[in-house]
Amino acid sequence: MDRTYRVMIIDDEESARKLLRGGIRWESLHMEVVGEAASGIEAINVIDDYRPDIVFVDISMPFMNGIEFTETVTERYPYLIIIIMTAIDQFEYARKCVSLPVFEYMLKPMVRAEITKVLERAAEKLSGERDNWEEQREDETPPADENNPTELIRRYVEQHFTDPTLNLAYVSQHFGFSASYLSRKFKQDTGKNFVEYLTGLRMEKAKELAASHEKMFAAASEVGIPDPNYFSRCFKKYTGVSYSEFAAK
Repeated sequence: MDRTYRVMIIDDEESARKLLRGGIRWESLHMEVVGEAASGIEAINVIDDYRPDIVFVDISMPFMNGIEFTETVTERYPYLIIIIMTAIDQFEYARKCVSLPVFEYMLKPMVRAEITKVLERAAEKLSGERDNWEEQREDETPPADENNPTELIRRYVEQHFTDPTLNLAYVSQHFGFSASYLSRKFKQDTGKNFVEYLTGLRMEKAKELAASHEKMFAAASEVGIPDPNYFSRCFKKYTGVSYSEFAAK
């Protein structure tokens, strides 16, 4: 049975995300779009939930551009297929980043037939590499000296949650566990998944800053989510009200 590959689209323009999502016959390629992000910062925060095999990322985004995103994720997700989307006036800049493990650079506006060809090549590469790697990581045994790491990890996250690049893959790599093992262990021991826990720490700090009338953009940066749009959505989801409403209480 063919595997369905998971695709994520990262672009600050909603129209561009919508066009790419709706313009490709994903099912015929044995692929599905599992998630989107409007900035590199948002993508870093949600990528552990989506677990993509393939990422389309725009080179030009505020707060963390496509190149910075690529630099951040490639060490932690070694088999992630990264396709950078770029306008013609940024293409030479993109091509200069040849040291990065980018699968393909594509010029906007992209042509459906060209995207399909790139995705077919990506599927071939993934079928030859990713499955074997995942089997090895899933079967990975915890280190012999492992003694319930959850409390240690919780303390580490409490001390470093303001780092905008902190996520499950980062912490897993730091402590020498596979992300899948750490995710299961953390949920088992705390009752929360890792992303919920990290977001909770950030939002509790944000509530303190709102109560002290800190400006939203400053609070967002201080808690580790320097993209104010994504921060605003996280805050409202967590508290039920907007940052400005909470600050006005």
